[in-house]
Amino acid sequence: MSSRSRRPKATRSAISASRLRARAALLKVVAGADAFVHALRPQAIEGLGLGYEAIRKIKPDIVYVGAYGYSADGPYGKLPAYDDAIQARFGIADLMGRAAGDDVPRYPPTIIADKTVGLTFAFATLSALMHRQRTGEGQFVEVPMFETMAAWLMVEHLWERTFSDDGEVGYSRLLARTRKPYRTLDGWMAILPYNDKHWRNFFEIVGRPEVLEDRRYSTLNARSLHINDMYAMVEALAPTRTTAEWVKLLDQAQIPNAPVSRPADLFEDPHLVWRQLFKKYSHPSEGEIMMVEPPMRMSRTPPAIRSLAPLQGAHSRAVLAEAGVSEAEIAATVMASWAAARSSSAAPTDLNRVMVVASPVRRPLRSPRASSNRSPTTSSTSIVPLARGWTISPASFRAPARVST
Repeated sequence: MSSRSRRPKATRSAISASRLRARAALLKVVAGADAFVHALRPQAIEGLGLGYEAIRKIKPDIVYVGAYGYSADGPYGKLPAYDDAIQARFGIADLMGRAAGDDVPRYPPTIIADKTVGLTFAFATLSALMHRQRTGEGQFVEVPMFETMAAWLMVEHLWERTFSDDGEVGYSRLLARTRKPYRTLDGWMAILPYNDKHWRNFFEIVGRPEVLEDRRYSTLNARSLHINDMYAMVEALAPTRTTAEWVKLLDQAQIPNAPVSRPADLFEDPHLVWRQLFKKYSHPSEGEIMMVEPPMRMSRTPPAIRSLAPLQGAHSRAVLAEAGVSEAEIAATVMASWAAARSSSAAPTDLNRVMVVASPVRRPLRSPRASSNRSPTTSSTSIVPLARGWTISPASFRAPARVST
């Protein structure tokens, strides 16, 4: 028996009324929108009556973008997708184990699929908007996680299969088990001779110029076939000097290198301190928080953090009002949502994830902190106060000074 059939009739009616009002309000927003973007499964968004064809009837030139786990009409189209599951399926977990030398699959310690697909989602949306600006045509855009990450990985790991159906898969240099940070006399670092000049300079530094006279190591192609040997020699020589000594010598020889940093070290990294990559902001409910600034620089439109993460639905009233939804309609939608919530103990519906109309007063996620006893992480950070509430209005935002070009 489905959970829907177990609900009392009054509960089902309240939820249905809430959905109808919310959908009607959302469609008014769509009528004036440039793009409709969502991350629901295809079946879920279609079930809400918000598929591409339905949205296109309201706004024929809409750019409609769906971020799915898998292409909707493929064999995996109905499967749910989470970062770890995608990592397991697209091959990175296997490669991590092979590179580590124990062949035990493992995940990279970051949400690599979520973040990479998010970037793909953004540029796919912008590409479609640019096409619409040039031609007036909207379109449906699908950004599936699995296919995106498989394409991302296989750019280099297609390897010999590029030319032969029997070719090896997996870029040998990247899978070399001696490709790793090397222990120095007092720490760890990356030492990366790459081209002929780099290797020649490296072996001159260590007093072994004769190595490159060996036919196995004398050319780029030969070294590629014996890359484990090359990296093993670097690994054996690295402990003969301190990290600082290596950095000085390698920089002078223009050989790529870098000390190994822990994530916590980044707050004190002189380059990132100079860039002011980490700043503190005053959050309306969470108090003082650290944020990562946009990493790119743009001479005409400098990026900056203009708003902080809102509570769910915090902007819905303003968005609906801007779209022409009357205050009475907004209030009715709020009341219908409350009625549905009181009638059902079920989790929020999928439509709530597309649009939530906020109540006038929302409880903060955690109690606000008037002050913090924590010492600042680094003197390079600064408190950036934001206007009371959740956002700074675009009209009051002042962009930072332009970067010289």
